[in-house]
Amino acid sequence: MRAALIEAPGSPAVAGDRPEPTRGEGEVLVAVSAAPIVPLDRLCASGTSYFGVPATPYVPGVQGVGLVLEGSAGLAKGTPVWFATSAGMQPGDGSMRAVAAVPEHDVVALAPGADPVLVAALGLSAVAAWMALTFRGGLAAGERVLVLGAGGVVGQAAVQLARSAGAGRIVAAARGERSRERALALGADVAVPLDDTDDVARLADRMGVDGPVDLVVDPLFGAPAAAALRVLRPHGRLVNLGSSAAETAPIDSSTLRSRSLRVLGYTNNELTPAQRGGALAHVVAEVLTGRLTVAHEPVPLVDVTGVWDRPGDRIVLVP
Repeated sequence: MRAALIEAPGSPAVAGDRPEPTRGEGEVLVAVSAAPIVPLDRLCASGTSYFGVPATPYVPGVQGVGLVLEGSAGLAKGTPVWFATSAGMQPGDGSMRAVAAVPEHDVVALAPGADPVLVAALGLSAVAAWMALTFRGGLAAGERVLVLGAGGVVGQAAVQLARSAGAGRIVAAARGERSRERALALGADVAVPLDDTDDVARLADRMGVDGPVDLVVDPLFGAPAAAALRVLRPHGRLVNLGSSAAETAPIDSSTLRSRSLRVLGYTNNELTPAQRGGALAHVVAEVLTGRLTVAHEPVPLVDVTGVWDRPGDRIVLVP
């Protein structure tokens, strides 16, 4: 069976062969349609994550989309599903292969008809965006939203999902001009530039050009997060779900206290299976209506080595 393999920690994935799995007790056998390469895959494969150095060789891929080959009564053959794996975090193979055996509790049945490559590209990134906006951020109809890092997958999803959740105005902040143009095309009302500066006041001036906001979706942290706090209304919320810019942020006490602001952390890891399944169902519903997409590129699995470390649009491997 064709698969992507991590043969040594720190090396890019290569195309190879792996025995086809059989279904064990409590497992579902899935014919994989699409497997995205996400940052967690690269981090685990590097051997530098807090999960430790993975045993090699192994098949990477912490999530995927496919069709059930063998399942339970609730997951009949041919059912479209999304699934998660612990590849790179625990011993075992992941999604980047033709057939995967997955514990049933890590499988979510999906509504039929959605493009599996697009659903795979969105995956847990879109789940994080949706739950940060709603479950954690408590977005109310008509509120103003600022999305930091709007050029990334989480940011692109957040811009679109904020609109479908009833946001009254959406400000997208991104570094590249192309990313800002894309955010406007996806439904943002205003797009403002970010750069590598640590000048919080300068960043805040840019973010506040359209007026104060009620909710910030922040996958960046660092100076951008500190600046975003300065453009929040009294009692506004910032939901942090990443640290792409920095692990620490120069947040000042007076900004927090003077407007009684809330800084909230979010992680998909705390979702119950029901919450994760509900969020994925919403993501697929938005895809089916044409209201949700993301920049992505399908690539044959055999070409995995050349795209393993490629920056930019999300790569989705197709077995």
